[in-house]
Amino acid sequence: MSENENLTMEEAFEKLKSILDKLEAGDLTLEENFALYEEGLKLVKTCGNKLDMIEKKITILEEAGEQNPDEQE
Repeated sequence: MSENENLTMEEAFEKLKSILDKLEAGDLTLEENFALYEEGLKLVKTCGNKLDMIEKKITILEEAGEQNPDEQE
């Protein structure tokens, strides 16, 4: 498990924003840019995985609600 997987979505987006700000500044070496780009890709993948898990949980909850409509009242 990578350290990014322990981040909340908000923390991951904040790190991505910080990376983007640094990349846009344009005062880094090629190696530093590449390292930041790579870290950004890892964060995007982590966010995508988290969103997939949330979507699956929502689907399960919706299906459970459809199967037991009397319990919603």
